[in-house]
Amino acid sequence: MSATGDSNGHSIGGTPSTWARERFGKDATRLTIAVPERLARAHLRARAGYKASGLTRPGAAYGHTLAEAVREELALEAEALGGLVRTLRGRAYAVINDQVLFPYKYGSHPAPVESAHMKDPSKVRRRLFAVYGPDEPEGLFSVDEYSTGEYEDLHEAFEELGRADNLVSVLFTCDPENGVHAIHWREARLELDGTFAWAHREELGVVDV
Repeated sequence: MSATGDSNGHSIGGTPSTWARERFGKDATRLTIAVPERLARAHLRARAGYKASGLTRPGAAYGHTLAEAVREELALEAEALGGLVRTLRGRAYAVINDQVLFPYKYGSHPAPVESAHMKDPSKVRRRLFAVYGPDEPEGLFSVDEYSTGEYEDLHEAFEELGRADNLVSVLFTCDPENGVHAIHWREARLELDGTFAWAHREELGVVDV
């Protein structure tokens, strides 16, 4: 099952949203279907690895594999659509129509996306959001938090990402037994406290496994 969402975050079926068409052009319809499919495949791969490990608790055997599998699955989709795969600090990112897909699992149980939180974001991730994410409100990166040099570093583009000009966050929850519960995407801003701020967001359908 696949669905797109309107600007208020409600799931709807049929054609992709206006935002998706503007961002992904001819690939918008395919991506609204492919992203849930790819996340479901990544879950199955991670679960298989966890089961094969013989461990009684999933832990890193599931979580780390899932993170890598999600990035790889989205990269494979980008290649299938004629897009690009860029490697940033050893991690592959799908780039489609100059949109960088940033997948992030924000919970292992069903939870509202408003509760999404990135614990201790690395400087690379903060820089990624600062450069390619939506514009931050004036004063978000205050001199109290960063030195002038650090502020400038955060806003220096990554050469590896080429002509990419937007970061599309793909936030989801997932667990080893039930798979993906919910998927939200669109441009999100990473706040100083690790939470995400959305001007608008859309919810995609999930694929039953």
